Amino acid sequence: MNKTRIYYFAIFLSIIFFGILSRKTSFIPLWIGDFLYAVMIYFLVRIFLPFKNAFGIALLSLLICYGIEFLQLYQGEWMIEIRKTLFGRYVLGQGFLWSDILAYTFGTFSAFILEQIVLNFFNRKSV
Repeated sequence: MNKTRIYYFAIFLSIIFFGILSRKTSFIPLWIGDFLYAVMIYFLVRIFLPFKNAFGIALLSLLICYGIEFLQLYQGEWMIEIRKTLFGRYVLGQGFLWSDILAYTFGTFSAFILEQIVLNFFNRKSV
């Protein structure tokens, strides 16, 4: 595992921690958890594709988030049973909301923009 993947993995774990914390704290709006979920997916994809085009990573991450959200419209018995587990609830969610789509879009592109800013900063420093 190279340094880039290690950095992305550390960010990924941090986002999971803050995402779970956001669900356990009553004064944090629920959309923050969805925003962080999208950021987490962005960095998860980055772990596996660290040197791919960042815009492509953002689009792939967004498609994954949208796919999971639209999957919530499926209410098969076996899927409902999975959603009753902790893993199912956190990964697959409970019900479709358009506001989640908005939070995922904002979260994904915020991660993309932040990464571009950080990379530009370090690239300028190394020149």
